[in-house]
Amino acid sequence: MLEIGTKAPDFELPAQNGEVHKLSDYLGKKIILYFYPKDNTPGCTKQACGFSERYPQFTEKGAVILGVSKDSVASHKKFEEKYGLAFTLLADPERKVIEAYDVWKEKKNYGKVSMGVVRTTYLIDEQGIIRKANDKVKAADDPENMLKELN
Repeated sequence: MLEIGTKAPDFELPAQNGEVHKLSDYLGKKIILYFYPKDNTPGCTKQACGFSERYPQFTEKGAVILGVSKDSVASHKKFEEKYGLAFTLLADPERKVIEAYDVWKEKKNYGKVSMGVVRTTYLIDEQGIIRKANDKVKAADDPENMLKELN
């Protein structure tokens, strides 16, 4: 996980609509940048729907939500349409950004060890500095917790 107080690495990734987004495009706004393992899985769906339901409250506070996983643009599009998600999902199948943000880690699941995305949420301020970093994310609670962080 990246250190609080450091500059968030800039990146360029395609969204669910194919449009390319750069982190630097959002300077001047707060950014909730969250990394999640996979589209359409129970925890990831709860987290995404939670962010989507609270999206108006995030925008009122001048914040943008960006979700990142290694799923494809097409997978993100289906995920967005299935749940009516109101924010941007970024596709990182090559894991460039996932690795730059130090969220590709060894995970244990039922005793089996594998590499994967550790659910992690960053709050980045208007100048591009990481203000909060959490890699102990509970999917269902994350949207509400991040909303509180903006107050």
